[in-house]
Amino acid sequence: MQKIRCIDFHAHIFPDTLAPKAIASLVEGGKHLYLPNTDGTKDGLIKFMDESGVDISVNMPVLTKQTQTVKTNEFAAASVSDRIKAFGGIYPTEEFYKQDIDFVVSLGLPGIKLHAEYQNFIVDEPKMLKIYDYAFSKGLMILQHAGFDPAFEPPFRSNPKMFANAMKQLGGGTMIAAHFGGQSQWDEVEEYIVGTDIYIDTAMGFDYYSKEQFMRIVKNHGSDKVLFGTDSPWSNAKKEKETLLTLPISDEDKENILHKNAERLLGI
Repeated sequence: MQKIRCIDFHAHIFPDTLAPKAIASLVEGGKHLYLPNTDGTKDGLIKFMDESGVDISVNMPVLTKQTQTVKTNEFAAASVSDRIKAFGGIYPTEEFYKQDIDFVVSLGLPGIKLHAEYQNFIVDEPKMLKIYDYAFSKGLMILQHAGFDPAFEPPFRSNPKMFANAMKQLGGGTMIAAHFGGQSQWDEVEEYIVGTDIYIDTAMGFDYYSKEQFMRIVKNHGSDKVLFGTDSPWSNAKKEKETLLTLPISDEDKENILHKNAERLLGI
């Protein structure tokens, strides 16, 4: 097929002054299991995108405390360009979640990124249902880390059953479970997420799940609910994209995953 557009829906960048420390800390915290493909800066990401055939990446900031709300979201908004889009981030608290979500909305960002491990919550606990509901009511999407994270010990605070339970209790909204619905939990993805309205991204993918399981999930869940993602800088976009393009799935499926679904969700 002809050259196909590619949108990486799950990437991370940091301010230039913070990136070296942030990347070093994440590598150390993750026990050196994942090694970076970029230096964590916006320019570094764009350079790697050019080398990898990625047209647009979506920055997904993760807050580790509530006091980071303003600076982190202002950086995310300032990073937006023709090559970079961005979600906002909140640190989910009972006290501040509405004002923090409103701040994300005021910046024109289309969604929020959450991480149950770094932010110390359970995906389907009552507090989070209120936060999801408010975010959805404001028109925001939510992308969440899902499953295994090398920086933390099991049992993990997110899994496919929790995502399915949470969304059953809400009246709609766009929830995206990263890492194909749950890193290293893909049998549970097939049991609890496949067939629901929950989106999944491919981040940290083919080095971990089998091509056969990937294709089975795409077939049964629908390629219209799968987004290409890399969790940049932690996996190789060029390798992930090339692997996807070699699979015996339809061109329509490939285009949905690589760019059409992202374009629809982002309105681009």
